[in-house]
Amino acid sequence: MSAQPSPQPAASEAEPQPLRTVVHKFGGTSVADAERFRHVAQLLLARDEREQITVVSAMKGVTDALIDLCNRAAGGDAEWRDRWHGLRARHRGAAVALLGEASGQVLEWLDERFDKLKAILDALGVIGGLPHDVLERVQGLGEVCSARLLGEYLRAKGEDTAVLDARDVLVVERSDLGVVVDWETSAAKLAGWRAQNPQPRVVVTGFVARDRQGRFATLGRNGSDYSGAIFAALFNAAELHIWTDVDGVLSADPRVVPEAVQLGALSYDEACELAYFGAKVVHPQTMAPAIERGLPIIIRNTFQPEHPGTRITAERGPSGPVKGLTLSPDLAVVNLEGTGLIGVPGTAERVFAALRDARVSVVMISQGSSEHSICCVVKSGEAKQAQAALLGAFAHELHIGQIQRVQLRDGVSVLAAVGDGMAGTPGVAARLFESLGRAQVNILAIAQGSSERNISVAIDSGDAAKALRAAHAGFWLSPQTFAVAVIGPGNVGATLLDQLRAAQPQLLGKANLDLRLCAIASSRRMLLDDRGLTGDWRAAFAAAGQPSDLDRIAGHLEGTHLPHLAIVDCSASPEVAARYPGWLAAGIHVVTPNKQAGAGALAQYAAIRDAAAASGARFRYEATVGAGLPVISTLRDLLDTGDELLSIEGIFSGTLAWLFNRFDGSVPFSQLVGEARSLGYTEPDPRDDLSGVDVARKLTILAREAGRDLSLEDVRVESLVPESLRGGGVDGFMARLPEIDAAFADRLAQAKAGGKVLRYVAKLDAAGKASVGLVELPADHAFAHLRLTDNIVQFTTRRYNENPLIVQGPGAGPEVTAAGVFADLLRVAAGQGAKL
Repeated sequence: MSAQPSPQPAASEAEPQPLRTVVHKFGGTSVADAERFRHVAQLLLARDEREQITVVSAMKGVTDALIDLCNRAAGGDAEWRDRWHGLRARHRGAAVALLGEASGQVLEWLDERFDKLKAILDALGVIGGLPHDVLERVQGLGEVCSARLLGEYLRAKGEDTAVLDARDVLVVERSDLGVVVDWETSAAKLAGWRAQNPQPRVVVTGFVARDRQGRFATLGRNGSDYSGAIFAALFNAAELHIWTDVDGVLSADPRVVPEAVQLGALSYDEACELAYFGAKVVHPQTMAPAIERGLPIIIRNTFQPEHPGTRITAERGPSGPVKGLTLSPDLAVVNLEGTGLIGVPGTAERVFAALRDARVSVVMISQGSSEHSICCVVKSGEAKQAQAALLGAFAHELHIGQIQRVQLRDGVSVLAAVGDGMAGTPGVAARLFESLGRAQVNILAIAQGSSERNISVAIDSGDAAKALRAAHAGFWLSPQTFAVAVIGPGNVGATLLDQLRAAQPQLLGKANLDLRLCAIASSRRMLLDDRGLTGDWRAAFAAAGQPSDLDRIAGHLEGTHLPHLAIVDCSASPEVAARYPGWLAAGIHVVTPNKQAGAGALAQYAAIRDAAAASGARFRYEATVGAGLPVISTLRDLLDTGDELLSIEGIFSGTLAWLFNRFDGSVPFSQLVGEARSLGYTEPDPRDDLSGVDVARKLTILAREAGRDLSLEDVRVESLVPESLRGGGVDGFMARLPEIDAAFADRLAQAKAGGKVLRYVAKLDAAGKASVGLVELPADHAFAHLRLTDNIVQFTTRRYNENPLIVQGPGAGPEVTAAGVFADLLRVAAGQGAKL
């Protein structure tokens, strides 16, 4: 029996077939030196492709160096000779390093090219000028050398490789819209060349071509990318891979937004929009041949070839409305404004005709529906030219007053939000403007195309980085990021810093919130960090040597260019509180347990409120009353929902609560004070607690929150410290404290006789009268049964009249106070878009 042939696998089971033809383009960074050439060759050899076309740029920096040589030679600068020697040596060194002993023929070839270059440069020195044709010829030499080096290295590896000088086949002509390919002639020339060079691997020079008269031509900056797309079309490739030094297209410039995310896919339209506004994607001209043929473009990282990169095709993905954001810097706004523009046909045509005649490129256009003004964004270098052109074109209308002005504003950037998903999605513009508003970014002009694929805004360049970060976070492409400064790393401040450090990973992972600790300051020294402190903050702060400077702290936060800034003041300093209006006016949120602001002078309090209202920055101070208890927020909710406040009563001091909860006559009052001090329940000087001033401050804060124009001086305060003990040092006070025991014993006995207890209570009545002092309360009163240091606040309102609303809980201690401050910081973050 004859042997039967082994069964072949079904088509669905067969190994995937290699792509028929793939074009790879490598930029200058990818072929910067011999080592990089070897890396590129290894990358290409590892790929399974039937036909492999590789387009290469000049070695990094070579094109600029060639242009510099031409300018120096034409300008009579003799230094060009040394630079020419250096450039030739660089290429010879690469050839020797790549090919070793087999480099002789290539070295002769390189010397021949550089000798011709030297002759050209000598001629330029004689004629004293630089003709365009000569520059076109010279600046393509880098690509010619790169292609030869890579091709010879592949041949040395045993690969059947051809080197194609694009000038032998690629024919182009220049037009007002740029370089145009003569496809029919180029395809015919390539077919003839291919018949003589059928090798499966071809290395092609990027950037260079010839015009129809046979003169040398180049494709302009980024021309090698364009060459890649052209040859992908001419070779009828299945894919175009553009190899660069990043993993693909990012959602924003990572130098400004370190959290920028890599995009797995883009549509041609999205990539064109991003590229137009400055993103390092692919030039729109590069994509034209690919778009016409539906050719996928894959942006890859030469240094991480295993990364899939970003795939650009005609397909539109199902992702969120915005794919990416870009910034275009170095722009200016030119604004033509006047009543004579309203309803006059042809005004816009005259504007753009004047700019066209002045050779000014318009980046963005905006016109109000009233037709009162037409605004154009142009490049900064062309701004004066644009203004002069419009002044000339509308000179008559300006003279007779139909047009009032032609304004120029320099130092402008354009922020563009791009995404196919924006079309038909309500609220995209609102989210963008809300994000910028929260970040205190003013918008100068707005433009949106009818495709709804792009919203562009012109902004001041000084706000550009902050705006990009804010918008990026606003579309949840990166976390909502805050630059945070903590002032006063004492008991409460240190505890807050520990809580902040512990919570950061969870906040970042679950709430998309990045709280970056950028500054810590005490009264004596400070520590500043641009990117945010990590690791042991105590050790870092102990090593800090800068003297404390409150003005520098605010400036440092602003210098981070993060979208949101917050200062957390955990001091008790009136000097720090005095800075709140300025910080808030600058758009810096302020969170604090410091009572010096809320209970300070009414004029300062009003300035704080006015600054916050004007800027939109948040002023949060929940922990000034009741530490972590929701006292202020409860009062605010009552009033905001239309309730009417009748009175507030409460025990606001954890120290005094503990003392009178324990004071039952079994031990003298002075002994309890000493015990409380040893337990850390009192301030270092117990008189700060016993004076009642701290309680009065808290009552003042609540009164002001309730809309009363109350000053601390308006509160009637009963001090528990006799006049005779108010002076002198702490040790002397403690030694003499038993002098008060008899008086306190008498007051306790009197209260007990009436079946009552003693409590130190703050009260604000319906008429606005405020008092704090020691009062007798019934034994069944809510204030009579507190746990040790508990605070309690009782709100009597129109709704909560017969049965007042009570907030009770621990009202002292670093842990709960810091938690109250932290909660306020998170409320601020939630108000800025964090998903808490």
